[in-house]
Amino acid sequence: MKYVKSDSGVILTKPFLEVCKHILPVLEKFGSAMSIVKTDIGGNITVREIHSTSEQSLLPVPTAVYDRHILAVLVQRLETKYASDPTKYEQLHSMVKLEVSAKTAKSSSSCTNGLLWLTRAMDFLVALFHNLVQHRDWQMSQVCSDAYSKTLKKWHGWLASSSFSVAIKLAPDRKKFMEIISGSGDINKDIEKFCSTFSPLLAENHKFLVSSVQITVFFANPTFSEGDSFILHLSTCRPVWAWMILRHLDAVHLCIIQHALYQAYA
Repeated sequence: MKYVKSDSGVILTKPFLEVCKHILPVLEKFGSAMSIVKTDIGGNITVREIHSTSEQSLLPVPTAVYDRHILAVLVQRLETKYASDPTKYEQLHSMVKLEVSAKTAKSSSSCTNGLLWLTRAMDFLVALFHNLVQHRDWQMSQVCSDAYSKTLKKWHGWLASSSFSVAIKLAPDRKKFMEIISGSGDINKDIEKFCSTFSPLLAENHKFLVSSVQITVFFANPTFSEGDSFILHLSTCRPVWAWMILRHLDAVHLCIIQHALYQAYA
């Protein structure tokens, strides 16, 4: 894990993806329960926008959660880009920067979209592993539900969230699961080390993605000058709120809206 970053503190593409690939087999141990983690990222391969009264995303949103094979496709997408020019794409965020400049980041098949959903999937798994260690009295269903609520749920509409509630009932027995993933070492210690070292990398990915994405709204209003604006970040604000605010502004005689929905995605 220490080799994921360069000496200058930059996340390196190949080592980061290798870590993700090593985690994927764990999903197989969940059986049918992880079919929900599957469609979430799967939507970035066969994209289907979700339109619900509870949430609309500013990016194409997959339908539910992830399995090993779907995640592997996202990893492969990033690996393929890296392999096309290892020097140019040595740094993980470099491919995103280039897509932003080329205005191709909005594509559902882009590396930007792939990294976004891969990072969210890893967030879920890190939260799940954290719960296994910190809450040893919890049943597996509670471990998964809590992890989902803290990570993926905010990006899902009612349908996807309901699907997860059903799928989680298929989660394996906790004791049996821990026995399956345990090796010869101290599994709890290994999990703690993984969570403490990998989580900051995911946070760094989110911070980088957010820095490139904003919605800026300019409008004429007695209390605002033409240059006034407010900014909503997708990673810190549920998309439905953004749309509700935009609708509200229109209702109060919104005159001018200049917005950059994921500025690079325009």
